Amino acid sequence: MPQKTRRSTKRKLEAAAAETATQRYELKLYVAGATSRSLRAIANIKAICEQYLKGRYELTVVDVYQRPALLRVEQIVAVPTLVKKVPLPMRFMVGDLSRTQQVLRGLDLVARTS
Repeated sequence: MPQKTRRSTKRKLEAAAAETATQRYELKLYVAGATSRSLRAIANIKAICEQYLKGRYELTVVDVYQRPALLRVEQIVAVPTLVKKVPLPMRFMVGDLSRTQQVLRGLDLVARTS
């Protein structure tokens, strides 16, 4: 591979990494009341966001008991469910979010392995 092409590719990768490091995240967590599983999911995603996305995320927690119509609109079939709206692609993660590495992959913060 010619030297010029390597430099160009390296610059593109560095630019993509820099963009990812400053990208804003819009997340919605759907929970069912104040159950232990819901509270665990809230605590887990807040901890992950503060550690890996500090200052560049917006997290909205939606109690489906208070807003049941959103289940159909957002196509939520289980709770707790975390929806990553931005950046695209949109992703859905179901459960208490205790598996940090899986959540990070779902948020595209670590590379996916085959």
